[in-house]
Amino acid sequence: MNFISSAYAQTGAQQPPPGGDFIPLLMMVAMFVFFYFIAIRPQRKRQKEHQELVNNLAKGDEVITSSGILGKVNKLDDHYVVLQVADSVELKFQKVAVHAVLPKGTIKAI
Repeated sequence: MNFISSAYAQTGAQQPPPGGDFIPLLMMVAMFVFFYFIAIRPQRKRQKEHQELVNNLAKGDEVITSSGILGKVNKLDDHYVVLQVADSVELKFQKVAVHAVLPKGTIKAI
């Protein structure tokens, strides 16, 4: 009997403090801004630099592909590049597979 009477004696649900709904929204916005500056912005910068590198390829450039193959650019297409990797050995790659342009004379030095 004592248990039932104490259950009736409890007060109703308390109201949350005013303005409490704004804090979770502010935290979500802060997390997005943090994620943008840590992940999205640097990745876009790298993509832009790589696109510029691919657009500036020229015949005679010495390059390395993302798979690690060194070669000299012989021909260029809109989407493809032909690399000379050895005497009378040419390989065709997509332009996006070019990882970096090397200084002139790098292939001969190796």
